[in-house]
Amino acid sequence: MKLNDLPPMSWVLARRAEKMNPSVIREILKVTERPGIISFAGGLPSPSTFPIGAFQAACEKVLRDDGRAALQYAASEGYGPLREQVAAMLPWPVDPAQVLITTGSQQGLDLVAKVLIDAGSRILVETPTYLGALQAFSPMEPDVQSVANDDQGIDLADLASKAAGARFLYVLPNFQNPTGRTLSEASRRALSLLAVQLNLPIVEDNPYGDLWFDAPPPAPLSARNPQGCIYLGSFSKVLAPGLRLGFMIAPESLYPKFLQAKQAADLHSPSFNQRMISEVMKDGFLNAHVPTIRALYKAQRDVMLTALEREMSDLDVRWNKPDGGMFLWVRLPQGVDAIELLPKAVDMGVAFVPGAAFHAQDPDHRSMRLSFVTASEDQIYTGIRALACAIREQLGTRQSI
Repeated sequence: MKLNDLPPMSWVLARRAEKMNPSVIREILKVTERPGIISFAGGLPSPSTFPIGAFQAACEKVLRDDGRAALQYAASEGYGPLREQVAAMLPWPVDPAQVLITTGSQQGLDLVAKVLIDAGSRILVETPTYLGALQAFSPMEPDVQSVANDDQGIDLADLASKAAGARFLYVLPNFQNPTGRTLSEASRRALSLLAVQLNLPIVEDNPYGDLWFDAPPPAPLSARNPQGCIYLGSFSKVLAPGLRLGFMIAPESLYPKFLQAKQAADLHSPSFNQRMISEVMKDGFLNAHVPTIRALYKAQRDVMLTALEREMSDLDVRWNKPDGGMFLWVRLPQGVDAIELLPKAVDMGVAFVPGAAFHAQDPDHRSMRLSFVTASEDQIYTGIRALACAIREQLGTRQSI
């Protein structure tokens, strides 16, 4: 029998593989690659903020001074000096021994899922929440319960009613993806106290916390109860996402299991990249670099808010004003489904992410996420104008049915 004549193999998938789904955002990003499409869809940092010169210098220095070690296998915990730098930059006392360098903060979510979730175990998430977290948790087959919240914070009564037996609450307190909202000091204080009373661990995801516009956000939840929280951070939004480096701060009792899970996954995050980031961060580089990102993103947020007011003031469209981060949240008029609107918007040259994808339960089909950081000022005005036209056309279609 010739090789080409062999029958196809019958592969049997693991049950967890059936729970894996493609990212809605990644699928939409394929559409945005079409020429002429203005994308408000991706959660991508602006490439203009990448400190290429600093990385070029760091690359040369690392290869010259420490090239053999940088290109060799390394400790799973991460590069020692980088772990010390991470611990030092956090706003509460952290032992570098608690710092685990991860391959992006997304790996931190994957490690949380592997170490803390059994099939059928309850976990709690915000409404809405980060799609990538739902993707990381889903293969472990948890019972995901959405906790009600609004611009004032998490509904503590709803949280208490669902907390019994929950493994953890997953929360993004700062400039949340997708809504851009931030938990107030009062909300954080109340949530932290209730979590202690309920014996409810918290997984705090903070990739956007440094991207504040006018004032820094309140202290992290992890600073209030370090033994009851796992903290995830990232270098993607303040340096460069292509290096795929993040970090986890874990209580001493949990750290060994996260380390073992990471060893099984990838042995260690790229040691060369870790050394480059450590070199770039020396001498307070982030203190000078991050303010330039904040200024750019704030200006682009303001342009999008102005464009929304100009183009949609006669429509029953609502949006928020985030205090930092990369996103704002839009609610469409009654009868307009964001998923149905998307193809029409793309035909008019603009893309966004429908909000339904960010809900673990009871999706809101009238919501959408807009990113304001990668489009130019002219593109923002043009794209919002096209989006308003698509909404008007969709409303006209609905009214004629």
